[in-house]
Amino acid sequence: MQNIRIGIVGVGNCASSLVQGISYYRHKDSEDAIGLMHWEIGGYKPCDIEVVSAFDIDRRKVGKDVAEAIFAEPNCTTVFYKDVPKIGATVCMGKIMDGFSEHMRDYDNKYTFVLADEPEPEMGEVIRVLKESETEILLNYLPVGSEEATRFYVECALGAGVAFVNNMPVFIVSDPAWAKRFEEKNIPIIGDDIKAQLGATITHRTLTDLFKKRGVKLERTYQLNTGGNTDFLNMLNSIRLLSKKESKTEAVQSVAGRRLDDENIHIGPSDYVAWQKDNKICFIRMEGKLFGGVPMNLELRLSVEDSPNSAGIVIDAIRCGKLALDRGEGGILYGPSAYFMKHPPQQYTDDEAYRMTEAFINETWGKKPDEMLDYRRGKREQAVAEG
Repeated sequence: MQNIRIGIVGVGNCASSLVQGISYYRHKDSEDAIGLMHWEIGGYKPCDIEVVSAFDIDRRKVGKDVAEAIFAEPNCTTVFYKDVPKIGATVCMGKIMDGFSEHMRDYDNKYTFVLADEPEPEMGEVIRVLKESETEILLNYLPVGSEEATRFYVECALGAGVAFVNNMPVFIVSDPAWAKRFEEKNIPIIGDDIKAQLGATITHRTLTDLFKKRGVKLERTYQLNTGGNTDFLNMLNSIRLLSKKESKTEAVQSVAGRRLDDENIHIGPSDYVAWQKDNKICFIRMEGKLFGGVPMNLELRLSVEDSPNSAGIVIDAIRCGKLALDRGEGGILYGPSAYFMKHPPQQYTDDEAYRMTEAFINETWGKKPDEMLDYRRGKREQAVAEG
């Protein structure tokens, strides 16, 4: 089988964890490959992923091999595999636009964006790089709030005929106009806004769903997050947070038994603590009423390394995107989008999204969510009838 050829927009901490992971799992087998939801998807293992193109705007990364750029400042995530071999893909100068927040330009030496001196590429140049490198799937790792820059790269993906995985909260896959364009060109898309392997939002969703299933009335809740990577520094600019807060809030609201009033739910990035680096600390509080209207509350503290937490999901999203390419399926991949992302075009419980994703991986049923769910119900009914 041929490798899955990916391109990366934004060679930050998340890209670093993903690229390290590709090498890390090359030296593992299915028996000791901890940290993966799937060792193999459609015959593709993690080591079958190959980075063939990359774009960034920081002088410390542009012009370097991806294997070197992922360890350059301001990246600060855990180095769990330092011996990443040279990849042969050089980081190209990217489009700046709104790809970084102005307050980060002069923050301090370590976290200042050192803009590269090279001229920004026009769309045709990016499309040329994608085509010449034979990129199959483009990953969007731009900072939160990069609305214009994201749309630029989406246009590039469409122009190059490249599948797109939108890991951040600019609403592309959940925007019918964009989704239609990918559908018309039969190009797969997965998005929007990556849901971590075991992070704040997936934990909050699971607890909210548990309240509903156990008959506990959820009355109010908050999720407060702090971190010390450039993502949290970027989000000190509250204007860039609008789509992020909407994405995270809707991910929890969608699994509640009853939607909470806006004043009773607060979910979103809260503050930047430099010494935390890529460690994210989450505080969740949930207040509700049990049997007889008796009050209860739950408080949880979660500490995770943010970027590896993301890579554990993206590595599956890439392989699902490749399956769609192999099968000739384009447009929204509903199951993977619902399972891997916070703000998919259609929200499902995580149990439903998991079943839809497994159906997509294991059968050729894939694109339309109702088809998948009906198919699974039919299989269960058939099994019951057959005893």
